[in-house]
Amino acid sequence: MQDYPLTTLQDIIVKAARAELLPRFAAVRRMRKADGSVLTEADLALQSHVSARLRAQWPEPLFLGEEMAQAEQQALIGASRPVWCLDPLDGTSNFATGIPYFCVSLALLHAGKVQLGLVYDPVRDECFAADARQGALLNGAPLVVPPSGLALEQATALVDFKRLDKALATRLVTAVPYASQRSFGSVALDWCWLAAGRGHLYLHGRSRVWDYAAGQFIFAAAGGHACTLQGEPVFTQALAPRSAVAAVDRPLFEAWTAWLDVPPRR
Repeated sequence: MQDYPLTTLQDIIVKAARAELLPRFAAVRRMRKADGSVLTEADLALQSHVSARLRAQWPEPLFLGEEMAQAEQQALIGASRPVWCLDPLDGTSNFATGIPYFCVSLALLHAGKVQLGLVYDPVRDECFAADARQGALLNGAPLVVPPSGLALEQATALVDFKRLDKALATRLVTAVPYASQRSFGSVALDWCWLAAGRGHLYLHGRSRVWDYAAGQFIFAAAGGHACTLQGEPVFTQALAPRSAVAAVDRPLFEAWTAWLDVPPRR
């Protein structure tokens, strides 16, 4: 497969975010998509900017963006050629409201696998990235998930309750298994914060491939542990939403998946 240097990709994404996102932060009109989610002009501008730069740099890969029509996304996701998978603004509600927790997420998909991932937070100027050759990186420095040394009841969990089964959400509230819980509002950035040790557990009931592909790849490359609520690998090259269960080290992962009654990983 052709070489796609992370430094070149970082340059493309950083320049696009600085040009299209930061000047519009908390100063854009929000719209609603058919599924009820938020859309802003920044999503569209960033997607257009990045797709043009990627196509100019590497003509071969196809391009799949979150803000494309679903029929077009479906035709692209199963392609035999490499596919860029972009979420131009993960955390749009935060962005439009003025909450400084959002990012750009880019993954390269090929042969049923994620080949590389890059997540850029323009507010903190943090670029998380990973490929098979270099492993996980944060602003170019090696990134390894720090072991927590914590029991389940001492851990901090990043949990999106909105997309969980009602019975599971109720159980988490009435029989709290961890010490503290947060919900920040950006799937891709959540994965990267876990990789950096800014949280210990993760649970999401339903995210799309452009939300999680890059972030979960970076987290895994950094040494984290994850699966779906069904005990399957988190990534699949498909549009269907996926659940995710994760922890920063093996003991926590085993305790967390046991509490959630996750089947042994297949």
